[in-house]
Amino acid sequence: MSAKNVELVVENGTEIFIPLSKLKKSPKNARKTPHSEVAIEAYAASIAAKGILQNLVVEPELDAEGAATGFYFVTIGEGRRLAQLLRVKRKEIKKTEPIRCIVDTTNDPHEISLDENVTRENMHPADQFEAFKKLADERGFGAEEIAARFGVTPHVVRQRLRLGAVSPKLMQGYRDGGLTLEQLMAFAITEDHAQQEAVFERLSHNRDATTIRRLLTETHVAATDHRAVFVGVEAYTEAGGTILRDLFTEDRGGYFEDVALLDLLVTAKLGREADAVRETEGWRWTEAHLDFPHAHGLSRTHPRPVKLSVDDQAALEAARREVDQLAEWNQTANELPDHVDARFCELEADIERLEAKRHAYDPDDIARGGAFVILNHDGTVRIERGFIRTEDEKPEPQAEHSADELLRPTLMSRVWTAEWSTQTARRVRTPPPRKITTVRCRTSLFETSRHIVPWD
Repeated sequence: MSAKNVELVVENGTEIFIPLSKLKKSPKNARKTPHSEVAIEAYAASIAAKGILQNLVVEPELDAEGAATGFYFVTIGEGRRLAQLLRVKRKEIKKTEPIRCIVDTTNDPHEISLDENVTRENMHPADQFEAFKKLADERGFGAEEIAARFGVTPHVVRQRLRLGAVSPKLMQGYRDGGLTLEQLMAFAITEDHAQQEAVFERLSHNRDATTIRRLLTETHVAATDHRAVFVGVEAYTEAGGTILRDLFTEDRGGYFEDVALLDLLVTAKLGREADAVRETEGWRWTEAHLDFPHAHGLSRTHPRPVKLSVDDQAALEAARREVDQLAEWNQTANELPDHVDARFCELEADIERLEAKRHAYDPDDIARGGAFVILNHDGTVRIERGFIRTEDEKPEPQAEHSADELLRPTLMSRVWTAEWSTQTARRVRTPPPRKITTVRCRTSLFETSRHIVPWD
């Protein structure tokens, strides 16, 4: 063996630093399925934060004559080698970066690579959740920093931190197999241990995740509720409200926890809307309601048709023409561009506004009437106008009567008097044989007949 070869041969069990460029994938590695990109990213992040914690195991590469080539096959640690190559690509390290390795020329490379992947037990997920939470609590790491150190996304870290905050009683149930991970994730929607345990006690045989989430949020208001949509997340949180978020399902904005505060904000904002309608449109009164007050007991007036002004009519016709042009232009398009879609919305709003001017309330009705400002089911404001209170009703005009019309009540009185007398007589004694005379009376409003039974 030459002096060169003697220099390159390393004794079994020796720990040496080998340049990354001198390491190769071993053809005898038992893992045939390549490492995923996610796994390599995680290795790279971990190594960047903490270095390589576990030495690579290598064997010297030999040529056809059995001489060492100066390269080494990685028997254990291929994922770490690939992670370092990724860091080279990102220019975090150079390809000559020294890698600490253990030389193994005794064991079968295939067997020990298999041993590395088989004879080990993964950490229980519950231990992982609690370990992440410990990093946050004891070392003050935020989700972003933990994510960077372990090669996962901040969202994944937040999920694990939330799971780590589940009641120890429920976490033990998960360890013992009494709860599934899906059920544990449902309990993690809140960090209130007492509430979690109370819901757990309420569960019977039905322990599905949907039921657990429903019970934990039954006193809250979903962000899709019309009240929450009307107030908005920003206004609610600025007022001190908190939002409960589900990190494991699509919660569509979460749940508003302070229902009393939300209702207060709704009432205040709806009141401001009602004041604005009264000031802008001139109604005598406006009232704000969460739902339409069907039992209002008021009469109602309606707008009358009016002719548009010349300018409004021209604007309406121009908007309609532009809508027709855009519709014709986009007939062949599979999807409208954003700017065209936005223009359509503007034109539709203009057309609706101008069309509304075709009808108007009588100024006198506005001066004595009012409007209800109502919160719609979709969180928008609905205005119902033209209601008249009893005390604001117009008095009915007194009708003038002719001489003939003035005589008609006298005739009617005589008829009713005769009828009343007949009925009284019937109750007093049995009448003699009668003949029936029909008198027909006509007023200005109706015609009626009365049968008068005279005495013989």
